[in-house]
Amino acid sequence: MKLHTLKPNKGSVKGKTKRLGRGEGSGTGDTAGRGHKGAKSRSGYSRKIGFEGGQMPLQRRIPKFGFNNMNRKVYKPVNLSDLQNLVDENKIKDSIDVETFQSLGLIKKNDLVKILAKGDLNSKLTVKAHKFSKTAKEAIEKAGGEAITL
Repeated sequence: MKLHTLKPNKGSVKGKTKRLGRGEGSGTGDTAGRGHKGAKSRSGYSRKIGFEGGQMPLQRRIPKFGFNNMNRKVYKPVNLSDLQNLVDENKIKDSIDVETFQSLGLIKKNDLVKILAKGDLNSKLTVKAHKFSKTAKEAIEKAGGEAITL
């Protein structure tokens, strides 16, 4: 190995980039590839997000109204008829909880569950959920089951 045979590893050196603003002979002197005048030619230029060249930006053109509560809790509804169908199809026997709802595909991973009273429940079930409607809780207990709020 001699000094004149040394060279960098393949892929370690990127292609030669043009050196900007280094005189007319370099081909990129004068304006250094920035064109003439305007904000983009100035040093320190950075365009604001959503800037549309002075036109009224989209986020200011669209009307705004209402209020979005960031602390709002959204519950996935599950009806008593859904629970009865699961019992009829032998997918559940005597109890059901959030993990079972998830494995059966009724809810997604971090969803909160609310049991609603639509339909009839004839089976004795222990139901564990985040919330129950008043009539759903009564219907579950009337059928001999238990409604446990998480």
